[in-house]
This record gives sequence, structure tokens and C-alpha cells, in this order.
Amino acid sequence: MSGLIGKKVGMTSIFDENGKNIPCTVIQAGPCVVTQVRTEEVDGYSALQLGFDDKAEKRANKAELGHSKKAGTSPKKKVVEFKEFEGEYKLGDTVGVDIFTEGEFVDVVGVSKGKGFQGVVKRHGFAGVGQSTHGQHNRLRAPGSIGAGSDPSRVFKGMRMAGRMGGERVTVQNLRVLKVVPEKNLIVVKGCVPGHKNAYITVEK
Repeated sequence: MSGLIGKKVGMTSIFDENGKNIPCTVIQAGPCVVTQVRTEEVDGYSALQLGFDDKAEKRANKAELGHSKKAGTSPKKKVVEFKEFEGEYKLGDTVGVDIFTEGEFVDVVGVSKGKGFQGVVKRHGFAGVGQSTHGQHNRLRAPGSIGAGSDPSRVFKGMRMAGRMGGERVTVQNLRVLKVVPEKNLIVVKGCVPGHKNAYITVEK
């Protein structure tokens, strides 16, 4: 599982060879610095720890400063481990978008936009009453019954009800890489990815 840490730049659209308009997302992926190399002998598993986006030294604690000093780099805002990384890398190496090729498929992991406390119509797609006649003046978007009375005389766990929506870790799989721009550290993937603009995401092969 190779990958990079990146930022969501925003959405746009491009035309394919048939003239079809394709919605896509622009991602600034890397450059990432190798901040630690995990090995079977020392850590019990093999992985590559990458850091992305410089952090001001005054905002880093002593542990972060020492960790980044070993790799010969500045403290990073986002640090992620990738297992089974393709290629040989050592501490302090830089990994860029050239690990991706146009046409391959990637998985993108991010935190979805938080939408606050929402009702069942927005959160779960309930239809509501559908018409405001026959005395239904205040039940248009209500959830309706949530269980029987005497038996089981409780509400089952997992009942779809109103609550906090969004702000969750989301993985979108099999997004095709439409374009790679190494000089600007950008990749363009087909479709949408979770998170707001400038949100941190990971792109995995």
C-alpha cells in the first residue's frame, strides 16, 4: 500500500477525447518527507512514515522537534504511516507525485465535512409525510414511529434518528487518476473526495 499525504485543492472538470465533460478533483499530493522507517526487527512490522506540510518550530513540541531533526527536516503538520511501500527509501528522502501514473486507480481517505445536528430527512433520506393536508401541520419532516410499546418496550440500537452528521473518516475507492502534474505536485482524479478545500487527505495505491 503505497501512497502520499496531500491537500484537497478543489473540484473542476475536464473534457475527454470523446468530448464528454468529466467532474474531477485536484489534489496537491506531496512532496512528502520520510520521517521514519519502520522495520520488522525493531518495530515488529515494516512501514514508511511520511510527513507533509511544514509546521512552525514554535508550534511544535520537543518530541516533534527531535523526531523531525533525525530526518533532517522541519516539523510536519500531518504524519501518516504507509505499509508495504513500493521502492527503497531511507530517512529524509522525498516522495513525490511521480509514484502515480495516469490511468491507474487510487483510494482517497479523508474526513467528511461536518454538517452539525441534522434531522432524519437530511441525514438518512427519509421522505417525510409528503403532503401537508389532513391535519399534518407539523409532521412533514418527522421520523415517525421508533418502536412498539408493550413489546419490546424499548428502542432498538441502530435506529435511524436525528443526530450529528458528517465529520467522519471516509474512504472513496477506485478513483481513476486522470492527470499527473509533477512540476506542481498535483494529481487530478475522477470524481469527488471527502473533506473541505485544503483538507488533509491520503491517496493510496
